[in-house]
This record gives sequence, C-alpha cells and structure tokens, in this order.
Amino acid sequence: MTDLAIPLLAMVLGALATVVGVALVRASGANTGAGRRLAGARGMALGDLQGLAERDELPRAPMRVEGRVRCADPIVTPTGERLALLHRDVELLSHDGRWRTIERVRDTRAIDLWERSTSAKLDLAHMAEPLIAIPQVWEGTAEELGRSLEPALERVRAEHGASGPARATTRQVLLVDQLIVLAAPARGNDGKLRLDPPPGGFLITNVDLDVAMRLLAGPQRRRMVAGYAVALAGIVVLVAGAATAIVTLIV
Repeated sequence: MTDLAIPLLAMVLGALATVVGVALVRASGANTGAGRRLAGARGMALGDLQGLAERDELPRAPMRVEGRVRCADPIVTPTGERLALLHRDVELLSHDGRWRTIERVRDTRAIDLWERSTSAKLDLAHMAEPLIAIPQVWEGTAEELGRSLEPALERVRAEHGASGPARATTRQVLLVDQLIVLAAPARGNDGKLRLDPPPGGFLITNVDLDVAMRLLAGPQRRRMVAGYAVALAGIVVLVAGAATAIVTLIV
C-alpha cells in the first residue's frame, strides 16, 4: 500500500488541477463551445457546395461558408444604417454589484448569402448566440436611457436596490458585410443549395476567422489560456499517476 501512496497522491492532485483549470476557463468568459464548432468546421465556397448539391453529394457535417449579404427588407436605423441583424443588450448595475439586463433586442431578417453567381437563402432567426461581431458599447447613467425603459428601471430598483451606471452593448450586421456562417448545407426540392441551421443554430460572424476566435475567447484571454494550461497539466499528472498505480499493482 505504501508503494501506491505517491501515485494515488498524484491522481488526487491531477484531478484537483483539472477542476481548477476548467473553473478558470469558465470564469474567463470564453465561449469555447462556439469556438470549437466554428474553427473545427471545414470551409467550402458556395459555388463548390452548389455543385455538390446538383450532384446530390453534399457533406452531412456542418460547413463554414462565406459570402456577402443581400436583403430585400433590411432593418433601417434612426441614423439611416441598413442592417440584416441587430442585437442590443441594455444592462443596469444594481445595488448588489451585478449587471441586470433590462432590455434585450433581437431583430433579424431573412437574407441571401451570395458569392459571385451563387446564392443561398439564410434565415437569421435560427442563429445561435452570440453574434460574433465587434461590440459597440455605450456607458452612462440610468437617467440617460430614456422614458421607455423607466418601468424596467423601477423593477430592478424594487427587486435589487438602488441602481448605478448603465451600459448598452450593440452588435450588428450591415448589408455591406462579408459573413462567415457555420451552416448545414442541404439540397432543396429544386436541386439548389440550401443552408439549414446546424444543431445549436447558425454561428455567424462579420469579421475574419482569427478575429472571431479572439472575440469568442472573451475579455480575459490570459485567464482562459492559464486555465487550459492548468487543466492539461492536471490531466497529464492524473494519467501518469493512474498508469503508475496500475503498474505497481501488477508488479
């Protein structure tokens, strides 16, 4: 039993390090699931997918496709911007130090994703959160939010105490944007390419893939990297301890 003490201790320490590493990754705010889905998918041009659809040879796995936005009925903002997608979250810092969401806007349109002579319909209502775009953040006081949000402000004040600063985070897709979309290619009844939502919904970004991965890494990327390093070290120590324990028992 004495011979097993060190390997068992290594297993315990490895397990603890793994748990700590996973906790650090989660605390970093990183969306690792979306990052794996987007980066791990195979990229293919719309024209190539259309050719596969015509031959009924489309891959079953979700694909990463790129194209420009075409929308017949865009969202028009008060400043005249024409959008295909608008996400806005308005939050209030409550007395307990937590940010409380008081307004959540999700406005979407059906679009065509096109590239050269090929296009495919894309219903943005079936997208997954988050929209991977560079956020526009406004910060100010609760009084600056406007009268339309007064009922929500009063609710937060009544439930969580006096309110502090407010912020609004806006993410949007303009009609001039180039998109990268994680979608499930399918063949329509007319033989043309169709883009269906994969399990969990479309992943959509209007930035380059490397920028999208940095956005998904969250605001505390160093904590995420440290968490992965600690978790990986913990797994190595755990496996080494288990292997040593097995060899000791056999001998």
